[in-house]
Amino acid sequence: MTTPAPSVDGALTRGVVTFTNPFVILAGLSVVVAGVSVAFGHTFLGIWFFVGGLLALLNAKLAVIKVATVTAEDEPRKAPVAVNSMVRLGAVSVIAIVIAYFFRPDGLGVIFGLAAGQVILVLNTVIPVLKGLRQQP
Repeated sequence: MTTPAPSVDGALTRGVVTFTNPFVILAGLSVVVAGVSVAFGHTFLGIWFFVGGLLALLNAKLAVIKVATVTAEDEPRKAPVAVNSMVRLGAVSVIAIVIAYFFRPDGLGVIFGLAAGQVILVLNTVIPVLKGLRQQP
């Protein structure tokens, strides 16, 4: 038997997914990475890091759009979302691998940017929910 998840004030009622905070965090982190990479003689690593983070944000934005489109249908199905996710993740992976290969060693920053972008997105989602759970009596 399962129990319903508790309602979290503010976290579930936001309704609109915003990418402003993740973008600002990614931009700040990219500036730090760029500064460190320039100090070590890899000028373009920070730029590729930012590009990788932007790919992660774009992937998430496209996922939100696709889910909103499918759930707006009268009879939503999972298959279009699954196929769309596979295509998006495949395209992002190919883009990142091609950049990493042709612009090595600095192009590897795109892989690190993808990873950092995913962590930023997850934390942007989880932290408000945890705050809401903590405030419940």
